[in-house]
Amino acid sequence: MIRNAIMADVPEMHRLITHHAELNRMLFRSHADLYEHLRDFFVCVEATGGGPRVLGCVALELVWRDLAEIKSLAVDEEHRGRGIGRQLVRATLDEARRLGLARVFALTRERPFFDKLGFRVVAKETLPHKVWTDCVRCPLQEHCDEIAMVLDLENSGDSST
Repeated sequence: MIRNAIMADVPEMHRLITHHAELNRMLFRSHADLYEHLRDFFVCVEATGGGPRVLGCVALELVWRDLAEIKSLAVDEEHRGRGIGRQLVRATLDEARRLGLARVFALTRERPFFDKLGFRVVAKETLPHKVWTDCVRCPLQEHCDEIAMVLDLENSGDSST
């Protein structure tokens, strides 16, 4: 089930993001940062005997009046390849449309994943300078291998497909 993140999800979100950050797939995020930006996050949860388990998370961070970034997309290794990432991104796209945004973007090394969702590659320089505020924390800053990908929401049709 995809839903908005709640306070109780933060430890599991932190675990997922830390795991992917240790593999250089994304930047680390502290517990404090996750609590501060909790309203930006969606999670995929599975009901278990011990309560809900977070299988994946993603954030939609507003950048400007017409632009948001998809960030911190992380899926539990045991559950990758089951469509959880796609469902999480679609939740962010639905929210972006609800907010009246024109475009969303992602900085990624997973081009085929975003290609399938209708994103297109753009030059990083076409994105606002504010986008690069996280780059100062990145260990690959001088040798960035991420691709900037954008989805124009006005032309992307219904996200439920």
